[in-house]
Amino acid sequence: MPMLDNLRRFLPPALGGVRHPMVTVLRLDGVIGAMGGLRAGLTIAGTARLIERAFSIKPLSAVALVINSPGGAAAQSALIHGRIRALAEERKIPVIAFCEDVTASGGYMLALAADRIYAHPMSIVGSIGVISGGFGFDRAIEKLGIDRRIYTAGANKHRLDPFKPENPDDIVKLRDLQTDIHAGFKAMVTDRRGTRLTAGEDTLFNGDVWTGRQAVELGLIDGLGDVRSRLREEFGPKMRLIPIAHRRRLFRFGPRLFSSNLSEGGRGIAGDALSTLEERGLWSRFGL
Repeated sequence: MPMLDNLRRFLPPALGGVRHPMVTVLRLDGVIGAMGGLRAGLTIAGTARLIERAFSIKPLSAVALVINSPGGAAAQSALIHGRIRALAEERKIPVIAFCEDVTASGGYMLALAADRIYAHPMSIVGSIGVISGGFGFDRAIEKLGIDRRIYTAGANKHRLDPFKPENPDDIVKLRDLQTDIHAGFKAMVTDRRGTRLTAGEDTLFNGDVWTGRQAVELGLIDGLGDVRSRLREEFGPKMRLIPIAHRRRLFRFGPRLFSSNLSEGGRGIAGDALSTLEERGLWSRFGL
C-alpha cells in the first residue's frame, strides 16, 4: 500500500511512523587547554555540557567526534577523553571519530575516546609524545642591566625560570615529568587500539606523525572517509546528523574589549598576542 507507506514517513514513531537513525556530531576544534585572553582552547569545563548533550538525544545510534587539533595540555586531553568514554559506556552508545586537518598529540588522545577512528587520506595523525617549550631571557636582561629578584619558600619553587640560566637539575626534573606523562599516553593508545596496532613502540611512540593513509597501515586509525559519507554508508542515506554546538552569546567579549582599566586592557592584549603565538606554534609544527 504505497499511500500508507508514504503517510508513515510523516508520523512520529509512537504512531507507527518511520524512525530514521540519529547521530549527534560533536566538533572538537582547536588547541587543547586554557589559552588565556580572548583565545578559547578546548577544556573539560568548556566541553562538558556539549558532551552531555551529544549523548542525551534519544533514540541515538552513535556519537560522531569531528576532531581538528594539534594537541595541547595533556591533563585536559585526558579529562575530555575520560568524560566521553564514561558516557559512552554508561549509555551503551558507540562513538566514531573523524580526523580533519590534524589529529595529533592531545588531539589523537581525544580520538582514542572513539570505538573507531577515520581520517582523510591527507589528514595528519599521530605525534604520540610529550613536548615542552619556552624562552630564555637571562642574557637579554643582563644586557639591559636588569636584576632578577625572586623570593621563595621551597628550593625548587622557581624551576625553569626563563630569566635565569638553565639549571641541569631542572632539565632532569622536566624530562622525568615528560617520561611519566608519555608512559600514560602510550598506555592509553595500547589499551584503546590493542591488536589493531601493527608496528612496535619505537615506531608508534617516538612523536612522529603520518598521513591518514599511513595511519591506517599502522593501525592508529580504522579507515579513510569523511563524517557524512562514512555515516551514510553505515546508517543509511536517511540517517539524521544532529550538530552539537555552543549557544552563541551576543556581546560575549564586550566587557573585556571596552574595559575602562587601561592596565587591564593592556594585559589582555599582551596575553592575546602571546596566546596567538603559542597557538600558531602548535599548528605550524604540522605545516599549517
